Amino acid sequence: MTTKVKPHVAPWKIEEVKTLKSLIKSKPVVAIVDMMDVPAPQLQEIRAKIRDKVKLRMSRNTLIKRAIKEASEELNNPKLAELANYVERGAAILVTDMNPFKLYKLLEENKSPAPVKGGQIAPCDIKVEKGSTGMPPGPFLSELKAVGIPAAIEKGKIAIKEDKVVVRKGEVVSPQLAAVLNKLGIKPIKVGLDILAVYEDGIIYTPEVLKIDESKLLSDIQTAYQHAMNLAFNIAYPAKEVLPMLIQKAFMEAKALALESCYVTKDTAGDILAKAQAQALALAKLLPDEALDEEIKNLMSSAPAPAVEEKKEEAKEEKKEEKKEEETAAAGLALLF
Repeated sequence: MTTKVKPHVAPWKIEEVKTLKSLIKSKPVVAIVDMMDVPAPQLQEIRAKIRDKVKLRMSRNTLIKRAIKEASEELNNPKLAELANYVERGAAILVTDMNPFKLYKLLEENKSPAPVKGGQIAPCDIKVEKGSTGMPPGPFLSELKAVGIPAAIEKGKIAIKEDKVVVRKGEVVSPQLAAVLNKLGIKPIKVGLDILAVYEDGIIYTPEVLKIDESKLLSDIQTAYQHAMNLAFNIAYPAKEVLPMLIQKAFMEAKALALESCYVTKDTAGDILAKAQAQALALAKLLPDEALDEEIKNLMSSAPAPAVEEKKEEAKEEKKEEKKEEETAAAGLALLF
């Protein structure tokens, strides 16, 4: 008869899982963050800045996964259990009341510049700029040239002769180049808490989803609003934002129609009389002076001269068109009133 031996689990591990479970169930938003590349001084600084908004606990990856699984079973929430799939590297659990997008922004804002290490992948193009390094002649000149940076002695100091991209985004930074960049004080990377995944209300968000260009988003919303307003205006959709413009447009079109058809209202009488006077004066100019009285002559002398003299044939064609438009307008006006 064989005796089944139960595996021994250290008591501290059991307590740690309980603590992690309690943490997971204490807030609606649960995140897995990576802390592996954050130096201790910077980590302490970050924790001090975000302490009032989040709770953070680092632990072994196996214990974090166990705690997530047990918490999801106790909460009957299988979606939460999927968060364990994102636990890797130097993982930690972070919980908060902030929504995932605000949390991502908070952690990004609290990252700080740091030197790149040999063997790391360049997160962006790394460039050294032309100018004096401030260092005296010595072995560093050879180090610069060894990594392809053009340098020379100028005014008793080592100087870089031209701007140069020393490594492209996605390429591996060599230990020699990393050492040179560090001596130059170039800190091309930002270190901080990197979100691996965030759970909220049955949804898991990854960094690709959470990374939002706020200025572009605002611009897109403004553009969409303008397009929607234009569409609503052009199809005369009676939304409350569009109605004032539609009413103004309708008024202007109705007034223009009334003026063309000489339909007299309190809003058109003045314009119609002014138009009639202008036409009368234009006709008077075709008459001999002896046929005009002094009042007409005074009005003609004070009237502005036409900007452009039109040919007789063009005038005739325009009169024909005007007559047709007036007939059409009058018919449309009859339907309106």
